[in-house]
Amino acid sequence: MPCMKVCIAEKPSVARDIADIIGAKQRKDGYYEGNGYQVTWTFGHFCTLKEPHDYTEQWKFWRLEDLPMIPSSFGIKLIENDGVQKQFKVIETLVHQCEEVINCGDAGQEGELIQRWVLLKAQCTAPVKRLWISSLTEEAIKEGFQKLKNADQYDNLYAAGSARAIGDWLLGMNATRLFTKKFAQGKTVLSIGRVQTPTLAMIVARQKEINAFQSEEYFELKTIYRETEFTATIDRIKVLERAEKGLAYLKEHPFEITSFEKKEGKEGNPRLFDLTALQVEANKKYAYSADDTLKYVQNLYEKKLVTYPRVDTTYLSEDLHPKIEGIMRDLTPYAALTAPILAQPIPKLKTVFDDKKVSDHHAIIPTGVYPNNLPHEEKRIYDLIARRFIAAFYPESKIANTTVLGKVGQVPFKATGKQVLEPGWKDVYVNDVSAKKEGEEEEKILPVFEVGERGPHTPRIHQGKTTPPKAYTEATLLRAMETAGKQVDDEEMRELLKDNGIGRPSTRANIIETLFRRKYIEKRKKNIYATQTGIDLIDTIQTELLKSPELTGIWERKLRQIEKGEYAIETFKQELKQMVIDLTAEVKSATYKAITVAPDQPEKKEKDNKEEKPKKEAKPKEQKKTIVIEEQQCPKCKTHLLKKGNTAYGCANFKVCGFKLPFEVFGKKLTDKQIADLLQKGKTGKAKGWKLPGTDTETEGKLKLNAAFELEIE
Repeated sequence: MPCMKVCIAEKPSVARDIADIIGAKQRKDGYYEGNGYQVTWTFGHFCTLKEPHDYTEQWKFWRLEDLPMIPSSFGIKLIENDGVQKQFKVIETLVHQCEEVINCGDAGQEGELIQRWVLLKAQCTAPVKRLWISSLTEEAIKEGFQKLKNADQYDNLYAAGSARAIGDWLLGMNATRLFTKKFAQGKTVLSIGRVQTPTLAMIVARQKEINAFQSEEYFELKTIYRETEFTATIDRIKVLERAEKGLAYLKEHPFEITSFEKKEGKEGNPRLFDLTALQVEANKKYAYSADDTLKYVQNLYEKKLVTYPRVDTTYLSEDLHPKIEGIMRDLTPYAALTAPILAQPIPKLKTVFDDKKVSDHHAIIPTGVYPNNLPHEEKRIYDLIARRFIAAFYPESKIANTTVLGKVGQVPFKATGKQVLEPGWKDVYVNDVSAKKEGEEEEKILPVFEVGERGPHTPRIHQGKTTPPKAYTEATLLRAMETAGKQVDDEEMRELLKDNGIGRPSTRANIIETLFRRKYIEKRKKNIYATQTGIDLIDTIQTELLKSPELTGIWERKLRQIEKGEYAIETFKQELKQMVIDLTAEVKSATYKAITVAPDQPEKKEKDNKEEKPKKEAKPKEQKKTIVIEEQQCPKCKTHLLKKGNTAYGCANFKVCGFKLPFEVFGKKLTDKQIADLLQKGKTGKAKGWKLPGTDTETEGKLKLNAAFELEIE
């Protein structure tokens, strides 16, 4: 058999594309062959780190006394799956007979790890080259094969991937067993993860702020002068009587303009997309989950329509500048929008091109390949990427901001306005209501005022209520993960904080999905809430290191330094081991309360466990149709919505209608499910433990609303 070069791709579809381009046209069992090449494939992860019981029999059992589990060296094993085992045999045979291996895995940290582990397991001794490309177009693959890299150029990337996997194993395996054995009751498993737990901690912290929030009424003085509304720039008034005194004072004095200022400014173009920004935009605009957006954009990448998506930069490398014009010309569905850009040479903008901000890959952009017959969701994602790419090369948007100050007697007033002078890049989104940047104001053109002018005005009292902090959506949660919990709106600042974010762009979606799957969080409409289970878990963890986004961000930073060759993997492993040893000692000696958490195995029935009643809402069946009580109609008058009070839900028109549903009835606290059943079906399921007034014994039965809308046991 002549000596062959073996190419290993990460997916059969990619292997087929590569085989077509390099001339390996013969289909064999598990690979293609031809033109001196054999092209084979994996399908995702073939190998994984060994599990505890693979090292020693005694680690098979979950026992506190066996913790911490720290193997002297970490080993890998093949995943137990017939398809994987069969395909691995093919790869093993091919790499033992070849003269050179070309690693054609996904060009990122995870892709590198998948391939390296396979080659390690196959005991490959042949020299290895690396195909490193940013898109799967024919041109990119051909160019990549002409410029194959030496595999050792990516040793640091592999070291970082390996350190990440080992870190996740050490912390996840030990902490999960530690907390489960120490604090969980029954067969509950308390799952702890290096990124998962601080992410949950951020959601729980926000939830507690929302729960503790008490809304307060306030009053503001406003007035209309020359058809423009002005607001008094004084502290909010808490008492209506004071506001009424203020209003009476305003009625006695004319309105006078004290300052009129108009400033011209620019609104910078939106940055190109990295994965997180794309997931954020798709969640805000289409309510797509981070996980779904990743799937859609991955499909677009494999269809050769966009460049490599698992990236965390919003810049392009400078060598791409000459190719931009060609891509713009190829975007034929957007010809009307690209025409003004193509009328002049493509500018080499600092906000777009910067080699210092690009490591392995550049921002996500279209390849110029025509998008044919795309499913609806993929079409939307493609449109987001294409428009963002076009908008980046448009002129900036020019605006004028107007600030007008006035006074009534001694009370100062202010009004602000905004006028778009030249839309610039906003033309790309002209029909798009939701394309405004976060916090951006509507256009509001004010008349021209003269300083010193005065005249009659119409004052009024505006009554408002303070609002609680907003629950996380997937969009705001992704942003918080990216900046390790810091609230950052400024693009520049976001770039600086990315190194300390928690998780990687490609894994954040999976982390959020894991929290849903474990029933630690749930979604209502677009908002994400911690379940009681999730709150209990975070309350149990006293170790700041496990739940602090900042500290986890520091680990992430070290992993990125390993990737750049600036931090030794051995040092990192030692620090991790020490951390696990310290954590184990601390938790073993701790004495705080044991908790019961809804088990994460869906087949376990929660109803056997009395303490778990309030957590029923976290069962997968109910996740689809979580019922928000305040959105339900009063069953008695059928005209008003229900309102939550301190001890009961009641009709919003309670004074007239009189309907109320207490949180606690006949000695039992009602679950959300029971309340929902009462409202929708008129009765709950059968339950034990009801104590009827005047008796000490507990009865079993269904709670129901009778004809007079009073509660009784059936």
